[in-house]
Amino acid sequence: MADPYSILGVSKSADEKAIKSAYRKLAKELHPDRNQDNPKAAERFAEITHAYDLLSDPQKRGQFDRGEIDENGQPRSPFGAGFGGGSPFSGGGPRPGQGGSFEFGAGGIDLGDIFDGLFGGGAGARPGGPRPQSSPPPKGANIAYDHLVSFTDAAKLEPQRITLRDGKTVEFKLPAGAVSGQQIRIPGKGAAGPGGNGDAMVTLKIGKHPFYERDGDNIRLELPISLKEAIKGAKVKVPTIDGAVMLSVPAGAQSGTTMRIKGRGFAKKGGERGDQLVTLHIRLPADTAALAALAEALPDDPNIRSDLGL
Repeated sequence: MADPYSILGVSKSADEKAIKSAYRKLAKELHPDRNQDNPKAAERFAEITHAYDLLSDPQKRGQFDRGEIDENGQPRSPFGAGFGGGSPFSGGGPRPGQGGSFEFGAGGIDLGDIFDGLFGGGAGARPGGPRPQSSPPPKGANIAYDHLVSFTDAAKLEPQRITLRDGKTVEFKLPAGAVSGQQIRIPGKGAAGPGGNGDAMVTLKIGKHPFYERDGDNIRLELPISLKEAIKGAKVKVPTIDGAVMLSVPAGAQSGTTMRIKGRGFAKKGGERGDQLVTLHIRLPADTAALAALAEALPDDPNIRSDLGL
C-alpha cells in the first residue's frame, strides 16, 4: 500500500480535522453504494479507509511517522515478522529445531533419547516397564494475518477473501457480531510441518464509515432535517447499509429525537439483526430574513429552561 498521507492527499503536517475532512470527501466519492459498477472504486475505498484508520489513531500515526510501523500498521522488522506477511514463529507453533527432539551442535544431542532413558525407554528402565508413547509429530507454525473488513461487510456478514503468504487466496466467513481484534482460524492454511500444516490466524479490523457509527449491534446515524420538515412533518429519505428507505418525521419534531429503523443494524448470533438509530438534527435555513420573520411570528416560551431550575 502507498503512503497513507499520499492516499488521502494530505501533508504530513495535516491536523486531525484536515485528515478527517479529506477522508470524508473521498469516502463519499468512492463509497461502494455509489460505484456498484466500478470494482476499482471499492478497492480504493478500502485503501482510503485503511489509511484513515492509521492516521486517525494518534498512537499509530506517531509510530508510523517514527518509522516503527509500516503503512499496513505492521512493525518494521528485518525478519519480516508481523501480521502482513506472517511470522514463521507466530501462533505458538514449533520453531526450527523444536518438536519431539532438540538438536545441539553438528553431531546433535537428541533430548528425546535422554528422556526415554529416564522414563522407561533406556538402560535404566525397570524390566518389563511400559515405554511411554512418543509424541505425535508437530504441525507447522500458525501464520498470522491482518484483514481490514469494510463497515458494511461486517454488518451484513459478507464473505471475505484473503491472500496467503504463498500467493493463494482463500475465502472465509465472518462470525455474527464481528468486532475489531477478533481472530478467525482457517485450518490447514499455515506453514507446513511433519504433522501437517498449521493454521492461518486472521485478525479482523472493522473499518470506519463516513457517516455511520456502531453501537453494539445497532448502527447510529445523525440525519439533518430542515426547519420546515420539523415543523410540518415529512417523509424523508434515509440511507441504510441495505439501501435508502423512507422515514416519517412527525410534525413538531425536536432536534435530538432518535427514531428506530428495525433490522438495519449488525447481524446477531441466531440470524437476527440490530436496528438503525436515526437522530434528527434541525438545520436552520440560510435565508436569515425569512428566519427573522418566522421568529417574530412565534410566541416566546418562558418555561423553556425550567427543567434546569431557571
